[in-house]
Amino acid sequence: MATLATLGTTSLLRFNKPETLKASPSSQLLGSLTSQLGGIKISYVAAPAKPLTSPFSPALQPVARRICPFTGKKANKANHVSFSNHKTKKLQFVNLQYKKVWWEAGKRYVKLRLSTKALKTIEKNGLDAVAKKAGIDLRKE
Repeated sequence: MATLATLGTTSLLRFNKPETLKASPSSQLLGSLTSQLGGIKISYVAAPAKPLTSPFSPALQPVARRICPFTGKKANKANHVSFSNHKTKKLQFVNLQYKKVWWEAGKRYVKLRLSTKALKTIEKNGLDAVAKKAGIDLRKE
């Protein structure tokens, strides 16, 4: 149950979980530990195991990455240079915008998060051609 370890002048008391009996569910929840120092008996009640998925817990939401799905543009690592020529690291993020773009093949608007460079490319080549080249299925959205 309990183990006493002595290191020099300090002593540690370690408690181990007792073996559970197969008698009844109520006896499995109640356990006791006895220390070797003064014969102190400590009782505890083990909490029942919670299921991994609970119907009331909120689902994990995906985090929006700062990468354009059409062009693959992402943040650039750069230096911020002060007047005294002291350089500190900084990130130059992509100019990502939420935009509703008309999709001619689907006869509806599609809400996309894309860079302004991708928006210019879509205006020039069309949404279907750019999405096909990037490997994006617009029917899912």
